[in-house]
Amino acid sequence: MKIAVIGCGAMGSIYAAKLGAAGNDVLVIDRGPAAVERINATGLRVTGPDTDQTVPVRAATVAPAESMDLVVLAVKAADVETGARQALPLLGAETPVLTIQNGLGSADVVADIVGADRVAVGIASGFGAAKVAPGHVRHNAMRAVRLGAYRGLSASAAAAIAQVWSAAGFDAAAVADIAAMQWEKLICNAAYSAPCALTGLLVGQVRDDPDVGPVSRAAATEAWEVARANGIALQVDDPVEHARAFGAAVPDAKPSALLDHEARRASEIDVINGAVCRYGERAGVPTPVNGTLTGLVKAVERSWGR
Repeated sequence: MKIAVIGCGAMGSIYAAKLGAAGNDVLVIDRGPAAVERINATGLRVTGPDTDQTVPVRAATVAPAESMDLVVLAVKAADVETGARQALPLLGAETPVLTIQNGLGSADVVADIVGADRVAVGIASGFGAAKVAPGHVRHNAMRAVRLGAYRGLSASAAAAIAQVWSAAGFDAAAVADIAAMQWEKLICNAAYSAPCALTGLLVGQVRDDPDVGPVSRAAATEAWEVARANGIALQVDDPVEHARAFGAAVPDAKPSALLDHEARRASEIDVINGAVCRYGERAGVPTPVNGTLTGLVKAVERSWGR
């Protein structure tokens, strides 16, 4: 299968490498010329506790006019519009676009650009990855990829995409209610993204900290209440236990918001804790904890420019 992966950050590199190692013809689109040059010269390298693999894939800074069987958008939420426009030359008559971002709202942007009947929404959970150098990423953990149709894409098309990922070694499956899974992940993201970014603590440290832990649990509870008020069919009865179980599974993880702050980059907080606030306002549910966390993270980010 011909697959384009747009965005060769830590997560996009893992997707591209595993899909390429499974025999797919993978094309990486990335704005970093150093990464593109290194990948074309020596391949995409993935290292980790139990692996050191270099996978030959193609790379370019600009998408060619080449029809793909699948396009994967692995960019940050802030870059989704640009990524979706980059995908346009890669679309054949029926090419699906799988968009995988943290938080809520990216699929709406993608659908407006490529068409709602093409879009599948992906959720990656329990992944640990970080860029080491251009064309080189370290992979520490991987739990599951779940995906589903956004609107208009057939269930069979979503299932076919999941099968490609499963064949590449991912724990991948298509689900009928992708919105519920998005919110179930968002509960955990709300619990740890802002608290980790603000304190520098790892997920497990936030989970068990006597001062930050209660804030984390309150953020998770607000997200759960907002989801229920918006009619989301959650399979989570206890948001605190849900978030704590997540933290116990990846105690040494750094959420993307913390990684962004360590690199002095703006985080995706607006589509994580900030999304809880927006959906809470729609449903008339107060979200003081998530609102405070969002405001503090954004204030820190603004301070870097002073």
